[in-house]
Amino acid sequence: MGRPMVIDRKDLETGKVDLSNVVDAEAPPIAPVHPGEILREEFLEPLEITPYRLAKDLGVPLTRIAAILAGERAITAETALRLGRYFGNTAEFWLGLQEQFDLDTARAELGDRVIEEVKPRVVS
Repeated sequence: MGRPMVIDRKDLETGKVDLSNVVDAEAPPIAPVHPGEILREEFLEPLEITPYRLAKDLGVPLTRIAAILAGERAITAETALRLGRYFGNTAEFWLGLQEQFDLDTARAELGDRVIEEVKPRVVS
């Protein structure tokens, strides 16, 4: 078997890769995924860690973890450092999830407006 095909997100966003023939244009867009949902579904539930246990182990208030899990609070650099240390991954992983959520949310809310209001800089 050959190597799997890898499509870079930048290539999709810049139009270098066109998936219009495999994507249903009539389907509603997928809502951005908050990092709290990933934290809950991919880490806490499979590892059977309660929000209380996580907060205690991270040394942060339970209200912070509860707000992140509810999608009401962003993952800050400090929280990302703590999560990365705790789960054995990196702060960049957690901040990347937050950044992607923020960008996807902004695109959904402002994308067309930004395209209309901001003209690309012309290089002469």
